[in-house]
Amino acid sequence: MGKTITALSIDGGGVRGIIPGVLLAFLESKLQELDGKEVRIADYLDYIAGTSTGGLVATMLAAPDKNHRPLFKAKDITEFYLEHCPKIFPQRSGRFFGSIMGYVDVIKGPKYDGVYLHNLVKELLGDTRIGETLTDVVIPTYDVKLGKSTVFSTSEAKDDVSMNALLSDICISTSAAPIYLPAHEFKTEDSHGNLRSFNLVDGGIAANNPTLLAVTHIEKHEEIVPHKFLLISLGTGKEKGENTFTAADASKWGVLGWLRMLINALLRMSNEMAENPVISLFHALKSGKNYLRIQDDTLTGNASSVDIATKENLTNLVKIGNELLKKPAVYYGKRNSTHLNEAILKEEETNEEALTRFAKLLSDERKLRIAAGLM
Repeated sequence: MGKTITALSIDGGGVRGIIPGVLLAFLESKLQELDGKEVRIADYLDYIAGTSTGGLVATMLAAPDKNHRPLFKAKDITEFYLEHCPKIFPQRSGRFFGSIMGYVDVIKGPKYDGVYLHNLVKELLGDTRIGETLTDVVIPTYDVKLGKSTVFSTSEAKDDVSMNALLSDICISTSAAPIYLPAHEFKTEDSHGNLRSFNLVDGGIAANNPTLLAVTHIEKHEEIVPHKFLLISLGTGKEKGENTFTAADASKWGVLGWLRMLINALLRMSNEMAENPVISLFHALKSGKNYLRIQDDTLTGNASSVDIATKENLTNLVKIGNELLKKPAVYYGKRNSTHLNEAILKEEETNEEALTRFAKLLSDERKLRIAAGLM
């Protein structure tokens, strides 16, 4: 009673963070219909994992304000993106000139200097450390000096003081997408006062979809049992279809062409490696309806970019998020010998209806915890 593990995972994707922002606003509105206007998503979740822009969203949901309540309401996330993305990713005037200069910038160094983002995050989060979040937050980064991923979490910060970094440093690091934003360096102290140095970039290199990372983290701290695990995984959208490049195309590529291909391949593999084991886990638990993955894989043009922050594109991403709510929820068929079959059950529920169902499950779980004196 009252011991179901509840978790949320949010992908990376730059400006496309607007899409999960729209979905989270809907989820929180449903929770408020059940339990009152003062409740927030963090009141219901044991774990929130987020990569890159998803790490920013996770922090917005779980970082405490001066009253020890979440720093942001879910409905404010979209407005935050609409206001600040054009300043984080300033657009060059003139489509042709902007495109040419963008390539020049990438050759010279990061496309954007990151100053506005850094100042904004530091101002919002101040001296708050990850060990102080209202629920357990899990945020991946990649250490370029050590050549391996570094995952920050609330629970680990309580066990290892050197991992109890400032939330601002963690957010800046996990969003430092190669090519787009500069890497971030900072230091912490261990329990003996020794300095520990971090040299970090975007967590998407390790896990753009942090769902599997979240499950692995949970398994270290919890016993996962059938029907006692609820997981919502929110994507930020991906480009429609597969790459249509041929060997003839690739034979003509220079550095930039291959760089683009390698980045796209890295993100695709990251998503596949995260999704398949999680699907298998929920099949093993015989609780497939307790896992909800919402992703739009039909993005085209500007909508599929991570940094086109024009008013037109940002507004379109809001529209895409709202339309995604109306699309059928996706569940997964039985595993065959080679891969996992995906089945869309149109007759069952839309994403909107699925989130409404999860809101009721989360609300019931919270009521059980309150009744049992666990909250």
